Amino acid sequence: MPKQFDVEFKQRAVRLVNDRLAADKTMSLTKAIGVIAKKLGVAYETVRRWYHDPALNQDHEDGPLAEEVKRLRRENAELRQVNELLKAASAFFASEPGPRARK
Repeated sequence: MPKQFDVEFKQRAVRLVNDRLAADKTMSLTKAIGVIAKKLGVAYETVRRWYHDPALNQDHEDGPLAEEVKRLRRENAELRQVNELLKAASAFFASEPGPRARK
């Protein structure tokens, strides 16, 4: 039967992962989760699921900052599409012969 953990324990594990990432900017998320999972005696996959659970991790993909990032990414994608369209139009019109001068 799987071991049951209370919400406070899960939040503590997530907080420890976030603290580890903040303390060592070069550490990957995978490594941080592995270190904390081993320290707490919990399976890696369990801590990973807790980390990605928005109810447990308030610092991860939640709140107004994450919404702004999503909005900016959508806007960036739209601007890239417009830029590609303008490049294609510019190339098209540059290749057309100009108006002929009357003789």
